[in-house]
Amino acid sequence: MANLSIALFVSRHLERLLQIDARLRTEQRQTVPSLAEALEVSDRTIRSDLAFLRDRFNAPLEFSRKQGHYYTDPQWRLPSISLSQGELFALTLGARMLEAYAGSTYAEELRSSILRLTERLPEQTWVDLQQIADERIIFRAGAETYFDPEIWSQLVEASRTSRQVWMRYFTASRNTESERVLDPYLLHIYRGTNPYLIGFCHKRQDIRWFRVDRIQELQVLEEKFIRDPNFNAKEHLDKIFQHEVGGIPVPVAIWFDAPTAPYVRERRWHPTQEIQEHPDGSLTLRLVVGGLNDLKRWVLGYGKGAVVKEPPELVEMMREEVEGMNRHYWYSEDVQQCHSVEP
Repeated sequence: MANLSIALFVSRHLERLLQIDARLRTEQRQTVPSLAEALEVSDRTIRSDLAFLRDRFNAPLEFSRKQGHYYTDPQWRLPSISLSQGELFALTLGARMLEAYAGSTYAEELRSSILRLTERLPEQTWVDLQQIADERIIFRAGAETYFDPEIWSQLVEASRTSRQVWMRYFTASRNTESERVLDPYLLHIYRGTNPYLIGFCHKRQDIRWFRVDRIQELQVLEEKFIRDPNFNAKEHLDKIFQHEVGGIPVPVAIWFDAPTAPYVRERRWHPTQEIQEHPDGSLTLRLVVGGLNDLKRWVLGYGKGAVVKEPPELVEMMREEVEGMNRHYWYSEDVQQCHSVEP
């Protein structure tokens, strides 16, 4: 995802520079506010882009009250941007990945940028790259997440400008809605399909996670916030298992039988994990996590191939879950068949 984010950032920046260049060549007076409004970005972003054109590309840019920003030499042109076939192919795959995993409105912007860049390649070369991306490398995200792209865009801007947000949020575990004021620290896409907003919740007075697709309504407020200097995104993410936050970190030990062990052994599930191998091919996975509900659901996915050894509270959670499941299914020796009980 890191390479994809870089590709997206580069393509959007390039697209903006091309749009600014085109507007500066019109007869209309161009100012920072007018360019920001037309490109739907902040004044600060436009100032940065103009400085980039002037300092990196030696653009002959000047400003006057009468003309606004303009080129003193109308014959000046942006230098061509050289991209190899490999680089363009990476951007093409980035667009496909965005469509498959994020369903983001950025995918269309990235595709538009790529089409402009393809003008520098022979037509057949571009057709070949596109065919490979479409037919030979397939991205599938599994269950699709639905969320409002406008809410996503507002969150990106609020996080960038350090502005608080108000939201009406649906909590699935309690089947209730609540209103919150939040300091949006960052957006995190877990496993490519689960978009989370991470920030300081004023209602709970703590760092909390919120699924973006469960935000029913959002307003970006005028109030600014200062991020907690003790908050470190990497350290925060390293403490959790999957996406559950909260609780005091506790040591966990889970035994996996020999047939299941290869599926556990082939991945790194947590930064703290240690694997203890056993002579019979089984293994014990040890890690330290805060919050046990997601871990419980993960272990259940391995069925009888996994047994929680510690801590006692997780053992009890597993026992209660299995007993509850058992009540939904019962076996009758008389008729030699399994029955499903309506909940």
